[in-house]
Amino acid sequence: MQSRQHLRDLLAAGKTVGGLIQFVGHPLMNELMAVAGADFVIIDMEHCAIDLERVGQMIFVADAVGVTPFVRIPAVDTALIDRLLNSGTAGIVLPHANRKNCAALVRAMRYAPEGTRGACPMVRAKNYTRGDWDTYAAQENREVMAIPMIEDKASLDDFEALAAMPGLNPLMIGATDLSISLGVAEATSFDHPKLAAALDTIISTARRHGKQVMCGIGKKLDIEAGRRVAQRGVQLLVYGTDSDLFMDALRRVAAVRQPAS
Repeated sequence: MQSRQHLRDLLAAGKTVGGLIQFVGHPLMNELMAVAGADFVIIDMEHCAIDLERVGQMIFVADAVGVTPFVRIPAVDTALIDRLLNSGTAGIVLPHANRKNCAALVRAMRYAPEGTRGACPMVRAKNYTRGDWDTYAAQENREVMAIPMIEDKASLDDFEALAAMPGLNPLMIGATDLSISLGVAEATSFDHPKLAAALDTIISTARRHGKQVMCGIGKKLDIEAGRRVAQRGVQLLVYGTDSDLFMDALRRVAAVRQPAS
């Protein structure tokens, strides 16, 4: 899984990386993302009706074109996590994270003795080969990424303890749910004082624990607002969903129907 290692190398070198959330559910989108320079993709199984067979195809294509694939699941489901990891996803994104479900996530993602992930050598993640199980299992336990989404005020208040948990990295901010939980649903970017304070808290706490932060650039797809997010220390930028970016581009082009002002 070369795309996984490439992303890890970029992060270790202190680089800022970027990617999208995949709602459309077609492998071609991952190839287009690669051509456009995306480093990673989050395939969405929380909000979208994408089935497991299609997700497996999307993981394969992302790896083939050098885009690191992650999958966002609805909740901790050990059977689903097993199959996604066996398909080669580089990490699992967990919405509405808290200490209890994050502990369950890490256990489900790791092979024994560190966790409960089911063992099978004849899967894509092990290149369909037998032998040298201990080396493979140790590498998987070390490299697969458990990515919690901070989307609730309670998790933000408990973030120091959450960030200290082993096995979680990077730490992702789910800005839409978090803004609702903080009572500022109208906020469109991290320029809003409450979201700005949350972002600063998460970044500073993550740094103390040697971890990176992932988050979106803002609901309005504002480039300058996104740059400000990166400048504050977010290392993994989510540009938006593929569907949102497509609609934004189409609206811009559709403006040719109107006379220039």
